[in-house]
This record gives sequence, C-alpha cells and structure tokens, in this order.
Amino acid sequence: MASFSIQWRKSTKKDLRSLSRNEVSRIIGAVEKLADNPLPQGSEKLAGSEHTYRIRVGNYRVVYELFRDANLVEIQRVRRRKEVYR
Repeated sequence: MASFSIQWRKSTKKDLRSLSRNEVSRIIGAVEKLADNPLPQGSEKLAGSEHTYRIRVGNYRVVYELFRDANLVEIQRVRRRKEVYR
C-alpha cells in the first residue's frame, strides 16, 4: 500500500493546544499511523460524506478525510466525543 501524506488544518492544530501533552502525543501517534494504513481497525465512515472517517483515541475522536487519488489524509477535527459531531 502506498504511503499517504498527513495534512492538518489550522483549526485542528488549535484544537490540540487546549489538550494535555499526554493526550496530544497519543493523538499524534495515532494520526501518524494513518500514513501507512488510512483505514485502521476501528475506523468508521461517517454518514453523509464519501471521504470522511473517524478514529477513536481514548475519549477523543479524530475526524479526517481520505483522498485516495491524491494519497492524502486531511485531519478535520480533534475533539471529545460529545463535541465532535456538532
């Protein structure tokens, strides 16, 4: 499988600033793994979009878009479960 590039939105980087260092390192580790396997076990496709998926990292959800043609994973949001789908 080809390696995918990871692209973060500015707003997503801002989301990470409010989290503890421990949580940020866990989230970044999980996101880096998406470069090798953009659809890991436990990832789910979100309803209403062709390219949007989410992974769970503890109490947080990482929502991302997968563009297979461009080999790109764009991180959309990183938030707690109760806030991410609003």
